[in-house]
Amino acid sequence: MQKSEERIKDICRFIEEYQFDHRITPTMDLIAEAVGTVKSNIYKYLTEMESRGIILRNGRSIQVRHATKATPELNRVPILGTIACGEPSFAEEDFEEYVPLPVVLFGKGDFFILHTKGESMIEVGIEPGDMIVVRKQSTAEDGDIVVALVGSETTLKRFYMDKKRKCIRLHPENSSMKDIFVKECRIQGVAQHVIKAL
Repeated sequence: MQKSEERIKDICRFIEEYQFDHRITPTMDLIAEAVGTVKSNIYKYLTEMESRGIILRNGRSIQVRHATKATPELNRVPILGTIACGEPSFAEEDFEEYVPLPVVLFGKGDFFILHTKGESMIEVGIEPGDMIVVRKQSTAEDGDIVVALVGSETTLKRFYMDKKRKCIRLHPENSSMKDIFVKECRIQGVAQHVIKAL
């Protein structure tokens, strides 16, 4: 059976994206579901891809060869502690470490990463223990998820200018919680990406 080059690319892309998000190799069932085929076909594809040197396999681990040869541009981004997804709280700006983020996925810019706690953003998939990649900036558009400094406390919320009330509305993405209205706040950054807790 001649293998579809497009499907081979789709398999490679899915494996790389899954490994980046989850730090493990996806199962053949997951690969099959992602590319729209059956598990037995994936086994045949992986076998051919290995024989052609496209992938390396070691037990369940799969490594896409071109990914190991590539030298992607990386952005060193600091992890700066914890932010509340609930009532505003004091930020714990304790530097932990730097992590490399590929520019091709996250773009260029000045970023930082925060751990999250609380449940005010769970309806957009931000749960306690996740990490948020934040682009450092002092302005935001309506609907952006922002790191907002309210007085001396920080919170992660969706940002809106409330023209009717002439104030800022910080909206939790949790239907059981109420909006926070403030006269002013300082935007410290806009959330760009969620890294799910393992």
